[in-house]
Amino acid sequence: EKAKLLRSQPAQIVEPKGLLYVQQREFAVTTPKDGSVSILGSDDATTCHIVVLRHTGSGATCLTHCDGSDTEAEVSLIMSSVKSFSNTTGHGRLEVHLVGGFNDDRQLSQKLTNQLLRAFDLQPDDVHLVTFCVTELNDREEKDIHFPIIYGIAVNVKTAEIFHATFPEKGPDEDLRSAHVLTGATLTNIYDAKMEQLHIGPYFWRPFPHVDFWLEQDDKQILQNLSTSPLAEPPHFVSHIRSTLTFLKEHPFPSHSLFPDRKPRIYKKNEEGLWEQVCSAKI
Repeated sequence: EKAKLLRSQPAQIVEPKGLLYVQQREFAVTTPKDGSVSILGSDDATTCHIVVLRHTGSGATCLTHCDGSDTEAEVSLIMSSVKSFSNTTGHGRLEVHLVGGFNDDRQLSQKLTNQLLRAFDLQPDDVHLVTFCVTELNDREEKDIHFPIIYGIAVNVKTAEIFHATFPEKGPDEDLRSAHVLTGATLTNIYDAKMEQLHIGPYFWRPFPHVDFWLEQDDKQILQNLSTSPLAEPPHFVSHIRSTLTFLKEHPFPSHSLFPDRKPRIYKKNEEGLWEQVCSAKI
């Protein structure tokens, strides 16, 4: 029933004000007391799943974008992050919402759904499954080709509302964060809720193999080889991958060009509710 309700909603456009956008293999956790961030969101999930874990007592809310790279470790990580903000001995319970995936040919969505259910089931704490809009429950068919119905969701940290969403603005540092994923990142926490700061990096990778070769390929080749579900990707997938590959070509050694002082790039929301880089020098 909950999946049906979610699927019937038109996607809401979420403007950058008060938004913390979470990319693949990232997570962020905050509470209703946060003065900077009121919405956590992510999109562009094809076979990936977006997971929202919330403690109803403290209101601590975590959103992550999982791709099946190490599901058990990722679930443990988001469980401990939410519990660190919650007095679990007090009132309230842990609730989880799973959205994403579709009936893809390679059954990657189904595999990820099963991994997530198993990982939450293995947790010592009770976790209540509230929204389950994944794989076959998030599938539509058009001319024998399957697509996800919902590619993205957002959660309002203050009201706990979860809704179908798209995001015109996916920054800051969109290319840098995508490059981190493309070079094999593990799940990374990008937000310090106590300081209300977004922390990106420091990230280090080796020069991306055959980057020139990939940049020379046509759209079809990139789609076929660098997507888990070429037929179901959103229209901007190829331009996004090209932009990330170009970034990797420009920064083969991020320790020199991006993080020479080994410190993260730190952002805070300004008065307009938009991210602004903070001078990283410590006073």
